[in-house]
Amino acid sequence: MSRVAAVVLAAGASSRFGGHKLLAPLDGLPLLQHVLDAANGAAVDEVVVVLGHAADEVRASVRLGRARVVVNADHALGQSTSLRAGIAAVPAADAAVVLLGDQPRVTPALVDALVARQEATGAAAVISSWNGRHSPPTLLRRELWPALSTITGDVGARELLAGRRDDVAVLEVTPVLGGLDDVDSPDDLARLTRPPL
Repeated sequence: MSRVAAVVLAAGASSRFGGHKLLAPLDGLPLLQHVLDAANGAAVDEVVVVLGHAADEVRASVRLGRARVVVNADHALGQSTSLRAGIAAVPAADAAVVLLGDQPRVTPALVDALVARQEATGAAAVISSWNGRHSPPTLLRRELWPALSTITGDVGARELLAGRRDDVAVLEVTPVLGGLDDVDSPDDLARLTRPPL
């Protein structure tokens, strides 16, 4: 059986939010806590969270559960550096599910569904599709990891997978699996806070 890790990217400075968005409260918990809870609750073998900006404050503000912290000293150079740091921290894994710390409606069931989709298809990667667009979380098999050295700046796996459509499976995310809203601004957070109509 394959060994799967969950890697949560949470190192950014939240410059567009106007404060540290990963610690902004949502449903009584810091935004990042929702993602950590999803990763910790999934049927994965290990969980790593990559911190950077205000790492000590973030670490002190969340319950890590079984997650190990990796601090990315190069976080100011963009998400690509955090992705590499997270992958480097799980050398025994055969695959990694990469989650973003600002997608608080992800669920353990979504993480598990990505793993199941990979096992069913044998694909090198599985990307989530939600409301007609591709989005993290994304599963990356270890054969793709060496190519992460070719991406730079504030980009993630999308750049890596752009030319590999034959190796990529898609998971259609339904409401039962959660939602993939990301929080970039206070308005985004307000939309998630409002009860559904």
